[in-house]
Amino acid sequence: MLVLAVVALEVPLASSVADRIDAEVRSQARGQADVVAASVADLLGPGDARERERLVDAAAASVRGRVIVVDARGDLLADSEGTPPGRSYAGRPEIAALEGSADQRERSSQTLGQTLLVTSVPVLSGGRAAGAVRVSQSVEAVDRAVRRAWIGLALIGLLVLGLGLLAGSVVAGQIARPIRRLDRAARRVAEGELSTRAAVEGSAEQQSLAGTFNDMTARLERLVRSQRDFVADASHQLRTPLTGLRLRVEAARGESREPAVDEELDAALEELDRLALMIDELLQLSRAGERTTAGERLALPELATRAAQRWTAAAAERDQRLTATADGGGAAGLSREDADRILDALVENALGYSPAGSEVEVAALAGRLEVRDRGQGLAPGEEESVFERFHRGGAGRASAPGTGLGLPIARELARQWGGDVRLRARAGGGTVAEVTLPPA
Repeated sequence: MLVLAVVALEVPLASSVADRIDAEVRSQARGQADVVAASVADLLGPGDARERERLVDAAAASVRGRVIVVDARGDLLADSEGTPPGRSYAGRPEIAALEGSADQRERSSQTLGQTLLVTSVPVLSGGRAAGAVRVSQSVEAVDRAVRRAWIGLALIGLLVLGLGLLAGSVVAGQIARPIRRLDRAARRVAEGELSTRAAVEGSAEQQSLAGTFNDMTARLERLVRSQRDFVADASHQLRTPLTGLRLRVEAARGESREPAVDEELDAALEELDRLALMIDELLQLSRAGERTTAGERLALPELATRAAQRWTAAAAERDQRLTATADGGGAAGLSREDADRILDALVENALGYSPAGSEVEVAALAGRLEVRDRGQGLAPGEEESVFERFHRGGAGRASAPGTGLGLPIARELARQWGGDVRLRARAGGGTVAEVTLPPA
């Protein structure tokens, strides 16, 4: 808008200035010719040559052109460029067209190879034309003056534009600064810092927006805290009756002598274990959105090795091999507790879905970790659905026990630190769980 305003003002102004310069040049030439004609009317005699030369030299300097004086026959009397007197100018159109009246025109000069503005006025003596004064100026000089005016106006326009942009940037910065601070506060809230509040500043609309944002964040913090407290309280309260129920089932199992009853009681114990595990994982999932410990620099090969060491005994019980490899270095920035939880969930998942005699590999690569198994693998389209809570996929429903919460917990923890967890089919059969973690 500022550019359009400057252009809308500058173009008509420049056009007007150009017309005015042209008119002033023409008017000055005509006025100077009239002055010379009036002054030279009494200097036409042979003894006045020096005075005529002085007069035309002064006039030429004033108009920045050439000034000549001719007599009634068109013969040269004086020339500001020093041409000797006597040369005939009677054939020049501006001299022949006088006939007692002034003449001003533009014509091409073959001698000079340029266009001239020629102004001619008669020299009157005793009421009749006794000669003429001709003032010739290069049109290029006029054009240069017009160009200088255009350039001057353009520079003024650029200066106005620059000052306007500077003032606009200052005003825009003052307006945008509260929005940027609100954006940073919103990002911190999105990262899990629900205690963040935005500064109430700026215009009335911005203050209203910041106040609404703070109210929303405070309410969200209360809701999330209430939800987490509820899950924690429920998990704690459920553990006691579950423990009592398990003791009763175990006692009944010890006293039972019926094979059919023993089988049912063993199944009940397995369901109790599954229920206890589900309660623990629900509690972990409810706390996955908050950071309980600070991040640190963790080497990816070390994380892979530690995970393999933790689960080597469990793999041996299943007649499986668990190895750790390092095909790349690098380090990640997150808490060790969360990193171990992510890998534990993925390794446990891989061992549960892999057959006896197979190998599970924890690999450290450049910028990521992979847990590779040779299990049944994923059905087409299950790459994302298995991350839904309690969704176990076709392989899980068909074979391995579980709660359907391990993968959601792993992804939630990874995303809390700016990473992610994805699954893909492994060449030759099986699944690859890829963990991308934020760089340290």
